[in-house]
Amino acid sequence: MNASELQPIEQFLQTHAPFDVLCAALIARCAREINIGYYAKASAFVEFDPVNPKLYLVRSGAFEVRDPQGVLVDRVAEGECFGFSTLLSGEKVVNKVAILEDGLVYHIPQALFTELRTQNRQFDTFFTRAFAQRLRNEHKFKAKDLTTTSRITNLMSHTPISIEVNASVQQAAKLMRDHRVSSVLVLQDQQLVGILTDRDLRNRVLAEGLDGLACVDKVMTKQPQTVASNALVFEAMLLMSEHNIHHLPVVDNQQAKGMVTSTDILRSQSSQPLLLIGEIDRQSSIERLIHVSKQIPVLLQNLISADARAEEIGRVLTSVTDALTRRLIVLNQQLLGKAPMAFCWLAFGSQGRQDQVACSDQDNGLLLAHEPDEFAAAYFDKLTHAVCKGLDQCGYIYCPGDIMAQNPQWRLSLQQWQQKFKKWVMSPEPKALMHASIFFDMRAVYGPQTLFDELQDSVMSHTKDNDIFLAGMAGNSLQQTPPLGFFRKFVLERDGSEVKGMDLKHKGSALINDIARVYALSAGIKEVNTAKRIRALMDANIINRKDALNLADAHEFIAHMRLANQGYQATNNLVVSNYLKPQDLSSLLRHQLRDAFKVVHDAQSGLKLKFTRSF
Repeated sequence: MNASELQPIEQFLQTHAPFDVLCAALIARCAREINIGYYAKASAFVEFDPVNPKLYLVRSGAFEVRDPQGVLVDRVAEGECFGFSTLLSGEKVVNKVAILEDGLVYHIPQALFTELRTQNRQFDTFFTRAFAQRLRNEHKFKAKDLTTTSRITNLMSHTPISIEVNASVQQAAKLMRDHRVSSVLVLQDQQLVGILTDRDLRNRVLAEGLDGLACVDKVMTKQPQTVASNALVFEAMLLMSEHNIHHLPVVDNQQAKGMVTSTDILRSQSSQPLLLIGEIDRQSSIERLIHVSKQIPVLLQNLISADARAEEIGRVLTSVTDALTRRLIVLNQQLLGKAPMAFCWLAFGSQGRQDQVACSDQDNGLLLAHEPDEFAAAYFDKLTHAVCKGLDQCGYIYCPGDIMAQNPQWRLSLQQWQQKFKKWVMSPEPKALMHASIFFDMRAVYGPQTLFDELQDSVMSHTKDNDIFLAGMAGNSLQQTPPLGFFRKFVLERDGSEVKGMDLKHKGSALINDIARVYALSAGIKEVNTAKRIRALMDANIINRKDALNLADAHEFIAHMRLANQGYQATNNLVVSNYLKPQDLSSLLRHQLRDAFKVVHDAQSGLKLKFTRSF
């Protein structure tokens, strides 16, 4: 192309990020090496060359990036790019790019893209962050995703060890030894001027024959690479890899805030769900299992900071709880011997629904194949006490209402459980039903599924179309209402202290759980997870599509706000609770929360009309 043809390309690059940060010479080179492709809407999808990946910069038109399952990941229009994920990760293309409008696209070769990243730090940072954001949008919880979407602030040491620039090497070495760290930050007038690591001591002091009186200033790494506390872990990993370093000072507003090391990142990976569950399954002692369970709060923080959907966080955390419970049962059976009969460990409430969050207590029971004799009763008494104690030591506190398998009242044979549910259903008393509602969200965590199915089938046969029982359940679920008053103002209450807020659990999520439960029991739907119940009710046309989708959205939004608030509380060393202060929210979030509560209010009105109008 001649100069007149290159000029429009150069002008376009100069006005679109991140090319606008490149020098004139690099922009001119881009213009010369760019190829132009035309993509017609009739072609449906962009065809990728697996041998020669490239960056695609949209000059005109519109495109959609979708994952292999067809889920929307991103929309791309003029001045935006796609194809960078493959260039950065080195993995083959798996996403599909749909052509929404006819368009022209600039093709930037891989070699040029790599050189531009090398030549300009801002250009490189732009695409590493875009890649991390793409991973966030995909909402996939593979092990690597938590690492790439977590924030540095969740990993770094918040009390960095530092020394003044005029100190001696010996003083620095003693400081590192006393604090058991492999590096120290070097400060001058409270400003970071360098870093001294074990490798520096080895290569620049011992190898060079210097003594301990040498000044830190002579051997430290000056002007070290740094990272901001709100940066992504993915960006820190790239910096470490690019510069072959293992320590990154965390700096905000020119002030050293902490340190993150390659070990910190490696440790965070062990808190990812699949790795953590695998580690749980490998433990051979209860003491080691309790130690491993200390990683669960870190996992929760990683999930929250990754902006995961609340429904998926609940499933992940519950999967970990299930794994812990099963391993405790196995380890204790190794101590007690083989069980004298088949049994199922039952999970109720949040674990049963697979929507656990922080502050979860135990809600469990035991289902025995038949009435136990004296020996079997003693065996299961020892087993359930040991497992419940282990769960408490792993962070799942004893149930305040004593709904636990160690309580003989909830350690019953199949026939006894059937009789208990039948009494609740066939002779419903409001107070008894209120306490019993948790049992209708049950799931087998351990033991033969056939035994559990027999109990669940029996329960469903009594609840389906049982007007009196359903009216009682619906009436109980209407005792609490969303925290909205006149003119849609929030109604606040105290959380046991002087702090006023909204209880997002009991005045939000729990109400939706109640609504979905009543409808599901009325229709004989076996699902116990609230989101799955709502989808099943919509598919069966029991709740119309619009109302079901609104209720599902409200359920996700309120749960997400609850989790985000708990994440904020934990990060700032506050008491973790379900209470949210509305003044901490933006006007937009307050508006959305009001809308969500309004959906719950309307759904309660529909529940009342359907199930209680004849009583």
